[in-house]
Amino acid sequence: MTHRLAMLLPLLCWMPLAHSELVPGPIEPTGDVPEARGWRAETVVSGLEHPWSIAWLPDGSALITERPGRLRILRDGVLDPRPVGGVPRVLALGQGGLLDVLPHPDFAVNRLIYLTYVTGTQDANRTTLARARFDGSRLEHLEVVFQNADAKSGGQHFGSRLLWLPDGSLLMSIGDGGNPPLSFDGDNIRDQAQRLGTHFGKILHLREDGRPAPDNPFAQQPGARPEIYTYGHRNIQGLALDPVSGRVWANEHGSRGGDELNLIEAGRNYGWPAVTYSLEYWGPRVSDETSRPGIAEPTVVWTPSKAPSGLAFYTGDRYPQWRGDLFSGALKFGQIRRIDLDGVRVVGEQKLTIGRRVRDVRQGPDGYLYVLTDEPKGVLLRIRAEDG
Repeated sequence: MTHRLAMLLPLLCWMPLAHSELVPGPIEPTGDVPEARGWRAETVVSGLEHPWSIAWLPDGSALITERPGRLRILRDGVLDPRPVGGVPRVLALGQGGLLDVLPHPDFAVNRLIYLTYVTGTQDANRTTLARARFDGSRLEHLEVVFQNADAKSGGQHFGSRLLWLPDGSLLMSIGDGGNPPLSFDGDNIRDQAQRLGTHFGKILHLREDGRPAPDNPFAQQPGARPEIYTYGHRNIQGLALDPVSGRVWANEHGSRGGDELNLIEAGRNYGWPAVTYSLEYWGPRVSDETSRPGIAEPTVVWTPSKAPSGLAFYTGDRYPQWRGDLFSGALKFGQIRRIDLDGVRVVGEQKLTIGRRVRDVRQGPDGYLYVLTDEPKGVLLRIRAEDG
């Protein structure tokens, strides 16, 4: 019996948790989970076109990306009707466009923000990282600091989530490039997630100027891309840091089933597509293996797929009972999943039903959770305690 299968057996008798109950040991929910209680959602901003990411600045304002290629600014709860100027031209194709936004940790001094977006054409495009100075209304001195080394076709699986580490280095996810029959170098493009010679299906570890971080695990390996931190990923769109332990968490899309929550550790192989619970969209398993020595085990496997999006580690005091938990968006089910953690163990899971495609989940400087919905007329929501 494989280790992953052994982890799944308790699910045969798993029942939804009451709000305050905990179950010891790993949990890999495959069905529905109970609704969290004691919260409500209120609309802060409406009329956003397919928003993808929100990031707060030190003065309490926030930047919001819209996938078609606009960057918006929110001040005192009011969305400026004028888009930020100086945004680079993007390829808005399928899942691609203007994606993540993240201020530099020393933004108050250097005014730098970082953007991920898609450049190129339908037949040859790349995930791109740029930085620029934000003067309050426009971007100045924009420079591309990193691009996927290889172009691909189509509008699938760009990854694009950014995360600063405590040492001032940067993590960036790159998707596997897309589903069959999309190909690269004579094989399905997704197979590149297992090959260290490309950036597809990887988490990258970069210096602030886009160069490889000096301690990367494959930097001295012939033929490997020196930026690679971890590999074997399908399409990570959520990265979160536990500021106390320093642990990094990621959630990523499976194919049909097999979405994963993973604890990220440098140098590890996370399996895709050689080791996975996913099924092909047309029926059979992607792989006959769900476990293999040397492959990192997922902390949670979601089947059916919830289509995970933004991921936030909650550290505030607006909901004390949720402190130390992860909050993972779910595009498919229109939910946020609250993942109750005890260190690295998942001891429970609940849902906050939003009723719209959840694209991003972030903690604001006021201690509230904020949610972006992925729609032609998307909204920014604030999650409040029912009595506050």
